[in-house]
Amino acid sequence: MKAKRTGALARKQSAAQDGFVCCRTAASPKLAPARAREFARWFKALADPTRIRILNLLAANRHAVCVCDIVNHFPLRQPAISHHLKILRATRFVLSERRGTFMYYRVNRRCLAEFPGAARLIMDI
Repeated sequence: MKAKRTGALARKQSAAQDGFVCCRTAASPKLAPARAREFARWFKALADPTRIRILNLLAANRHAVCVCDIVNHFPLRQPAISHHLKILRATRFVLSERRGTFMYYRVNRRCLAEFPGAARLIMDI
């Protein structure tokens, strides 16, 4: 008894045996692997509702905001907010500066300005 083939390879082999030629291979990705990894980090950083809200809070303020003021707007404690800010800082969505013993954060408008262009590159539009 012949074992049943499954999957895409089996379908291609079966089609070739039946005289059908498989369609051409799809176009290769235009995005370089390093750039794709960078964009993936951006989207991963934005994949959390708290981080989206932190960005929204910072964007609503013209000046840098003290971490203690950021904490006052969320049901999380300071260590959790600092963790989210660390991720946003690592992806350059926010910039930080120390003033005395306090950390102040602001939106990196240059980074955010590149975001629509990144979406266009990913979608090839």
